[in-house]
Amino acid sequence: MSYGVVLDLVERVAAAARGTTVAVPLHGGTDAALLETVAAWCAHSGNELVEIRDNTAIVRRGRSPDPLAELAPEQLPGTRLWIYTNFDCNLACDYCCVRSSPQTARRALGVDRVRRLATEAVEAGVSELLLTGGEPFLLPDLDDLVAACTTALPTTLLTNGMLFRGSRLERLRRMDSSRLTLQISLDSANPGLHDQHRGAGTWQRAVAGIRTAHAEGFRVRVAATLQSEHIVELTEFHTFLDSIDIARDDQVIRPLAHRGVADSGLELTRESLIPEVTITADGVYWHPVGADHADQLVTPVIFPLREAITEVRRRFTEYRARENAAAQWFPCA
Repeated sequence: MSYGVVLDLVERVAAAARGTTVAVPLHGGTDAALLETVAAWCAHSGNELVEIRDNTAIVRRGRSPDPLAELAPEQLPGTRLWIYTNFDCNLACDYCCVRSSPQTARRALGVDRVRRLATEAVEAGVSELLLTGGEPFLLPDLDDLVAACTTALPTTLLTNGMLFRGSRLERLRRMDSSRLTLQISLDSANPGLHDQHRGAGTWQRAVAGIRTAHAEGFRVRVAATLQSEHIVELTEFHTFLDSIDIARDDQVIRPLAHRGVADSGLELTRESLIPEVTITADGVYWHPVGADHADQLVTPVIFPLREAITEVRRRFTEYRARENAAAQWFPCA
């Protein structure tokens, strides 16, 4: 073991500004005794061994703050659990982040896995479940899926609100309105902008869906996806939502994300996003906005859920240790 390496490490770290990293060559290789000594010195001196790569120790002067401790309670990964019930949809919105459409394969999770997720979510400390798609109301067993969730935790169900009739309306009526919030997509105070992206006549049908949901006793949250040039229309939009009895706290405005079929919008990566643990039939994803993208897949192994949440938190902590810019909160609900 080379004590010269340790002396070099001490001198370089001492000369660095607090919070910065230094690279210290590990001359003579990375034998176990040397690595143990470097790690022990960092722990004892209050500095942080970031990683060992290419026979070089990367050390931060001082310790990086715990990124989990800096988050608001609702932002802690695993506080809310997103579940993609399916990916097929009755619409083909031109900015859908997961490329849903009538031609998209269903890729349903199924009631058995959803029930297990709901049970394990309680054990893992999750406080809210959010069901999304695709369009969940296309599923013939949606009321069973929702019951599995609402029995366990307060639940939000995302929908375009356009299918509340016939057997689907009966399905809605079997859901527990005291434990379920409906989040309906609506992008503007009038049909023009909404229909431009979601299809002719969809604004009118979505507003009718909001009124039906209210009439059936459900709390309704409205979520709008807006490009930057339409932010100026927010005052009119809020006034309209007020007029149809959507509480201000239930008016969710989110920017367009450059994901899925969108050809513009915010660039969102795992490194730049505060994660919201998301489950699909294909595995565990970093965030619902990237749940159809390989770069946001955390693991294809869904269960045990607690281990999946732990892995997301571990990776978030690791990314924050390497990044200078703060991660952004991109709420989808």
